[in-house]
Amino acid sequence: MEQLRLVICDIDGTLITSKRELTPKTKEVIERLHAHGVLFGIASGRSVHLMLSKNSRKWGFDWDFDVIIGMNGSELQDNVQHKRFDYYALSEESIREILEMMAPLNMNPFIYDEVGMLYVKDDETVIPSGIRNNIPARVAADISELYQAPNAKVMFRMKAERMEEALSHANAHPSDKYQAFKTQAVMLEFADPRVNKAVALKEFCRMNNIELSQVIAFGDMSNDNEMLKEAGWGVCLLNGSEDAKAHADDITEKDNDEEGFAYYVEEKILKPRGW
Repeated sequence: MEQLRLVICDIDGTLITSKRELTPKTKEVIERLHAHGVLFGIASGRSVHLMLSKNSRKWGFDWDFDVIIGMNGSELQDNVQHKRFDYYALSEESIREILEMMAPLNMNPFIYDEVGMLYVKDDETVIPSGIRNNIPARVAADISELYQAPNAKVMFRMKAERMEEALSHANAHPSDKYQAFKTQAVMLEFADPRVNKAVALKEFCRMNNIELSQVIAFGDMSNDNEMLKEAGWGVCLLNGSEDAKAHADDITEKDNDEEGFAYYVEEKILKPRGW
């Protein structure tokens, strides 16, 4: 690879452990990248303003990450240019269509709004989800609250054994207005077909005169595929999905609970450069 300018990393299943912890070793390798002038960013399905903008301080860094990609590419926080951008939100009509199409499965859809997480019904996932993400989680008075305004995505959390059923149902009802994709073993999401993490990555690179060939991306799930493919070098975690591995240039030798990202960065990026 020519000069390395940016390392961009998915969070869940990639950067952090299954216990949602950023280990000291992972923090150390990120600090070493930063000290040598390599930009660092995170790319997630979560909201920039509700959650992702707080991660650098939450994890103990005294600097802001250079780029934050939220909502799987619908949101971009460029901390080099100090600008925020939004792309391809679902319309109110599209959200309503998704909810109606998925209704026969009797699942519990939710969205992120300006306040927090808004669910259709109360169940055992609502309160724990809010606590886990450190944001308010509440139940809508009526399902129509979920499509009162455009939104980047609609999410369905379920038991892992129902994922195949949910994916099959969604794929049996294709639309040019939305796409369905698995982001975790228990999470199915819907977004505009044009949305993916690579959209925001390419915009960030364009605005900051970075060639995609100068980017290394890390991910583990289907929503990382385009980012892994478009980056100069895409790395999938050992624990990643088979389709994510197929889009990657390399696969880590360790999984996320074994600090796979940190060991890969140390062995393949830092040591060869004498960093």
